[in-house]
Amino acid sequence: MKIRYFLGLMFLSVSTVFCQDNTSNEEFIAEMKTDAKENLLDKWYPLAIDNEDGGYYSEITYDFKLGEKHDKMIVTQARHIWTNSVAAEVFPENANYLQYAEHGFKFLRDVMWDKEYGGFHNLVSKTGEPIAKKGEEKTAYGNAFGLYGLAAYARASENKEALELAKKTFYWLEEHSHDSISKGYYQSLNMDGSPIIRDSSFDSTSDVGYKDQNSSIHLLEAFTELYKVWPDDLVAERLEELLLLIRDTIVSDKNYMNLFFEKDWTPVTFNDQSKEVIEKHYYLDHVSFGHDVETAYLMLEASEALGREDTEETLVKGKKMVDHSLENGWDPELGGFYDGGYYFGSDKNLTLVNKNKNWWSQAEGLNTLLIMDHYFPEDEHDYRSYFNKLWEYTNTYFMDERFGGWYEWGQDNKPETKDDLKGHIWKATYHNFRALINCMETLKK
Repeated sequence: MKIRYFLGLMFLSVSTVFCQDNTSNEEFIAEMKTDAKENLLDKWYPLAIDNEDGGYYSEITYDFKLGEKHDKMIVTQARHIWTNSVAAEVFPENANYLQYAEHGFKFLRDVMWDKEYGGFHNLVSKTGEPIAKKGEEKTAYGNAFGLYGLAAYARASENKEALELAKKTFYWLEEHSHDSISKGYYQSLNMDGSPIIRDSSFDSTSDVGYKDQNSSIHLLEAFTELYKVWPDDLVAERLEELLLLIRDTIVSDKNYMNLFFEKDWTPVTFNDQSKEVIEKHYYLDHVSFGHDVETAYLMLEASEALGREDTEETLVKGKKMVDHSLENGWDPELGGFYDGGYYFGSDKNLTLVNKNKNWWSQAEGLNTLLIMDHYFPEDEHDYRSYFNKLWEYTNTYFMDERFGGWYEWGQDNKPETKDDLKGHIWKATYHNFRALINCMETLKK
């Protein structure tokens, strides 16, 4: 069955369902627009703009004031660029967003790009001095987000210099990070771009030197964004390579992603060890429901951008990943996705090992659940009901009625974090803003 025919049938079905409750959808859209604009963007910008040293401030307090530590990571800086570039497209009446994105682009171009070896520094001080942490001098993950932000800004602004820097980043990754033999990309890179080779001197809990799903899915995301503005043959080849690698290798036969891998993509696992050892290595080896739900969307986005004939197969694989997360990592009482679980030994049933709920998993869940409802409106899982429940949960336990913005942790499980930072080098506006605008677009369909 061709995907165009398949999606056509789904569109007819979902149009009928949505039209039966059009007012409700319009109310959702209006509420999400307010949450995206007034309760998120307006809280962050221009507050986060560092007019003194360039780029964006990193620490934002719970009541939206500037914090104290402002080392700047390429991931967060680039995500701010992406958010403001897309905001300029979603809210064209506000010219400030494009200016905020340009501000970030200049910081990446002038400060974060390594003039000697190329590639983006992973971390710099507030004033732009490189901070070389062992094993984190440069990463494929960080450069992926640099590329992602640049591609979005190039599209929104038609800035040719930004597109050229995005291309330069892609070619730098191709030369230094891409594995031409086993495919995929090396994540941990030395300052000169050479891959860090893992040996017995590394602590068993360290991820340095492994390949991983997280850099892979965000390279997929970045190459998709780049391909939209620069449909180059090599970009298409690498995008397809990543898509098939993630879909057919990184995703296990149980429909969740393994997290870390040896060079040849053998999964890193401690399954034959004691529970104590397994818990010690939780970061390296567990089921991450948020990543699985997010990747279902990223794979579909990539496949559609490439115009692949097997997009239906990718959609179905993504559906299985979402179903696995709903069946094993969903809070049946309040709603929301838990952080992670584990299949101990030969257990057929997953054990929840971390019931905390982070903000980005819920944001990605909103987006993907609505996409699943769009394509599978009559499915037994009733994705629309899950979406409604997650929206209610997010509004209740993540959106701060006092000062705006999103908490980092669900307040049902971690109320002690109520006054934690709203922003830091790992948390800004990217996940939740993208989820809100994507949901708005899906609901409009």
